[in-house]
Amino acid sequence: MLTGSAISAETSIIDALVASGRLKTVDLQRIEGLEREADVGQLELIGRLGLLSEQDKAEACADVLGLPLVRGAELGSIEPGDELNPENLGISLRFLRQFRICPIAIGDGFIETVLANPYDPYPSDAIGLATGCKVVPKVGVGTEIDALIERLYGQGRSTMGVIVETADGDNGSHADDVEHLRDLASEAPVIRLVNLIIQRAVELRASDIHIEPFENRLKVRYRIDGVLSEGESPPAQLTAAVLSRIKLMAKLNIAERRLPQDGRIMLRVQGKELDLRVSTMPTAHGESAVMRLLDRETVVFDFQRLGFTDALLSGFHRVLAQPHGILLVTGPTGSGKTTTLYAALSRLNTPGVKIITVEDPVEYQIEGINQIQVKPMIGLDFASALRGIVRQDPDIIMIGEMRDLETARIAIQSALTGHLVLSTLHTNSAAGGVARLLDMGVEDYLLTSTVNAILAQRLVRRLEPTHAESYPASPEEIQRFGLRRFQPQGEIRLYRPRPSALTPTGYLGRTTIMELLVMDDALRAATLRRAGADEIERIAREGGMRTMYEDGLAKALRGETTLEEVLRVTEEG
Repeated sequence: MLTGSAISAETSIIDALVASGRLKTVDLQRIEGLEREADVGQLELIGRLGLLSEQDKAEACADVLGLPLVRGAELGSIEPGDELNPENLGISLRFLRQFRICPIAIGDGFIETVLANPYDPYPSDAIGLATGCKVVPKVGVGTEIDALIERLYGQGRSTMGVIVETADGDNGSHADDVEHLRDLASEAPVIRLVNLIIQRAVELRASDIHIEPFENRLKVRYRIDGVLSEGESPPAQLTAAVLSRIKLMAKLNIAERRLPQDGRIMLRVQGKELDLRVSTMPTAHGESAVMRLLDRETVVFDFQRLGFTDALLSGFHRVLAQPHGILLVTGPTGSGKTTTLYAALSRLNTPGVKIITVEDPVEYQIEGINQIQVKPMIGLDFASALRGIVRQDPDIIMIGEMRDLETARIAIQSALTGHLVLSTLHTNSAAGGVARLLDMGVEDYLLTSTVNAILAQRLVRRLEPTHAESYPASPEEIQRFGLRRFQPQGEIRLYRPRPSALTPTGYLGRTTIMELLVMDDALRAATLRRAGADEIERIAREGGMRTMYEDGLAKALRGETTLEEVLRVTEEG
């Protein structure tokens, strides 16, 4: 337990965390009395329960106590030496691990340490007594200190390696024993292993976790800013245990391994409220799982931050201001369509209007909007939900996706009877949305009477601005991509990513490139004569539409993204 002075310092740190919004008062109420049972301090308990990220804790400790903060890159440069060996200092390795403290430098009468809990004087006092030196403390992130201790004085294992060593694998003899799988999934090492995989996804800002079994290995990959990268993976013998643990967390049937399943996990990791959508799929070597991470606290419903330019935003606002009709947002899976629709609904969400949505699934809950989750198993699909919705007297209806002709026809009927309908469609361009609806069987005259606009979009990685490197565009690039139309005079400069302490790729987050096709008389005439997507796009461009490709090039010239990113997600170039 902590001493009186340590408790006082801990209280000051907690107050600073609450004042900065990194810790919620309600979380403190949750742990009242628990620290006595757990025999640890409040901050330690808050961290164990996932209510606070270790980075936020370390930064608050450094600020309140006036100590320097040491991060991963600096710790990574520390090399082992005999003078810092715990045995030579009279300190046990077990002590360093238990109190998360590590000596990093020694000099004439002093020893520098990095520690995770600097408000507790006991570890520093113990090292001072053992070495006879004055201890100079620095603050570090707990997991980074654990990794440093293991690298310098342990067996060089990673955090996952330490957990795996104590885990029992499945040798295959109990492959069909459901109770055995349940026991494996309930073991502490497997629980810690799955928690570590999710925690790393949060630290890496990943949007998805892919857990894929192969013949001789289990692969874990994280989708970061839209691109998959491989992470450290558990051994193949833990495949059944890891997948069963995920299925138990998502309340799925662990005995069913022949059919796809979908579930949901709600948990708190590193102080973040996470909603994980879980999908499992049988493959040749076992079940594959994908977890989509939805961070409710960091979702952005601000048009500018989503990537809307001023010119496009003014046109989009005019479309949203229309009292009835259909607004479609198109693009492939994972292109930010739903987030754009949520941003639109947030703008439209006033006390004077009633908004009802039907979604699969409900990704983010918005105060003041009636959101319906489709449940095909009981017959509540998009079409049946929509038929009920129109009798609820809504002003605005949002449909998660127009999947079939029946859903499209009900949406069109709703638009004709005075409702504003927002929905998504899977097409590659705005002009392709018109052709897609015609192909689905929507009558051309109904389409021209109801569709107000179609917004097509893609997500591109955003450059980390403080380290992006500017370079002059070559004459070949200027000519090939027609860059002079965006900058008629002067030297044209483009940008490339450079790794930084924030991100090893040089990219940080994503932005949207988009095109807005607003229906006018010329486009309606082209639709009635069933013109192709190419002709519709040509007419829209003559009317002033800027294509996604052109929007991407303009953002590349402004240093928001790179030329390579624009070419990666568009069909041009």
